[in-house]
Amino acid sequence: MISLLQQLIAIPSLSRDEGAVADFLEAWLSEAGLAPHRCGNNLWCSAGEGPVVLLDAHIDTVKPVSGWTRDPFSPDIEDGRLYGLGSNDDGASVVALIDAFRRLSAKPQPYTLVLSLSAEEETSGRNGLEISLPDIEAACGPIAFGVFGEPTSLEMVVAEKGLMVLDCTVAGVAGHAARDTGVNAIYQALPAINWFREKRFEKVSPLLGPVKMTVTQIQAGTQHNVIPDQCIFVVDIRSNGLYTNQELLDIIQAEAPCQAVARSTRLCGSSIAEDHPLVVRGRQLGLPTVGSPTLSNQALCRFPSVKMGPGNSNRSHTADEYVEVADIGRASDLYVQLLDGLKV
Repeated sequence: MISLLQQLIAIPSLSRDEGAVADFLEAWLSEAGLAPHRCGNNLWCSAGEGPVVLLDAHIDTVKPVSGWTRDPFSPDIEDGRLYGLGSNDDGASVVALIDAFRRLSAKPQPYTLVLSLSAEEETSGRNGLEISLPDIEAACGPIAFGVFGEPTSLEMVVAEKGLMVLDCTVAGVAGHAARDTGVNAIYQALPAINWFREKRFEKVSPLLGPVKMTVTQIQAGTQHNVIPDQCIFVVDIRSNGLYTNQELLDIIQAEAPCQAVARSTRLCGSSIAEDHPLVVRGRQLGLPTVGSPTLSNQALCRFPSVKMGPGNSNRSHTADEYVEVADIGRASDLYVQLLDGLKV
């Protein structure tokens, strides 16, 4: 597993440019006798019969940030840590799930097990898991539940926030900045920006807390001496699983003092029932169950799922990213213990 992860780190696989790493993994899986299918830069393998259980991890990475003091593509091991871009997010989960898939499929299980290695997760792209899911379900049947490998410190994430991004516009009237003419769109936008800051939605999730809205970008004006006639700002919204993105959008468009347009409403929050067999098995193994504010491929799926894997989410997208080598083996063992013989 460690050698495979080192080979993956050495191949640049920025989101939407994963062709080289997909080629490598397709050849590796074929040599291992796993008969991979390919859809774009997404790969999947299956084994067994019965209800479908999905194991998914993503093969893409973000761009390396400027603070790296190492070569991001040099997979170096020091003091039990494996460094490299994508080591923590999400290469460790990729290799741990591959190992778990091989171990679980080596004997009969009461389900069809599908291993999915997906592209474009980091950019929520439309050519990632979203295009391979129909192929998987056409070949294997509807997915009963999923396990998504992400750096969670081996805690079981049973609820995850969704994401919606809004482009908001407030109009003014252009005029000369030296005169008392025009209507300044920036000043007009202040009540709208404050509305997003102060608005509280009624439903609060015990695991995920309230819906969180944050104004993250603002743009207005063409030059210093012209009163701006338009102010555009961007709002990042993290839904809490108690509202669909469309429901939130309807409320915002009815109440906010601005024009609000959603870039997409497809990345919804997710959760799994406390009495689901997978959650029950996890608790029997002593796994903590938590909520997560960060997005994963779970947002694309409408079947029950959990998120769990080696590494720490706080190290994702950071300079000198690393994963503890020992956590990779622990993750594979936990995946096997969770799923071996589980009744779906």
